Amino acid sequence: MKIKKLKIDFKDKVLVDISFEINTSLALVGQSGSGKSLSIKALLDMLPNKMKKELDLDSDFVLKAGDTLGFVPQNPFTALSPLTKISKQFFTNKKRIDELFEQVGLDPLLQDRFPPELSGGQLQRVVIAMSLEKSPKLLMLDEPTTALDPQTRVIILDLLKKLQNEYQFKILFVTHDMNSAKSLCEDICVIKDGHVVEYGKMHDILKSPQEKYTQTLIEANFANRNFRE
Repeated sequence: MKIKKLKIDFKDKVLVDISFEINTSLALVGQSGSGKSLSIKALLDMLPNKMKKELDLDSDFVLKAGDTLGFVPQNPFTALSPLTKISKQFFTNKKRIDELFEQVGLDPLLQDRFPPELSGGQLQRVVIAMSLEKSPKLLMLDEPTTALDPQTRVIILDLLKKLQNEYQFKILFVTHDMNSAKSLCEDICVIKDGHVVEYGKMHDILKSPQEKYTQTLIEANFANRNFRE
């Protein structure tokens, strides 16, 4: 699918003006304030009313949150009610919930728990399970591993790769973490101040970044690591 143009305006000021293609998996990378989270909100149709969006899309499916689009946020509690049992927060039957829990590696008994009773890693698995309810065509991830410890982060990224093989969805991974992006995505789109500064294959850009901004992001994430081999 191609995002031929995604433009976001606020009071005649252009906040985002980008284009990219998601073949299998794409990391949308940039520093805080670069426009990456704003872009994913636009695709989810979650922008504030005061912002204007222009979207030119070439896709074989319509973007519809909760249907063709699955979404995993950075903080699970933005998707979960802390006062409602886990099982009551799904919109499908018990058999399907059991199936989803098995696929994300969760004990079915956790369905009767409340969100605050689960660990951060367990909560993120619950949200991933919820995002797969309707077998989405595109799974959008907004910094889903930022709050996790390194070991749990690796487990969640491996889980996402496994689920992609099973469901065959495309991935749009919004992050500032080059290490996680490298683990999950084939392609990368680097944005700065709402514009694309570098775009291409993950391996090629990590090995030979053309822009100083990209090089700075890489060095900040991979200090003392031999990531280019």
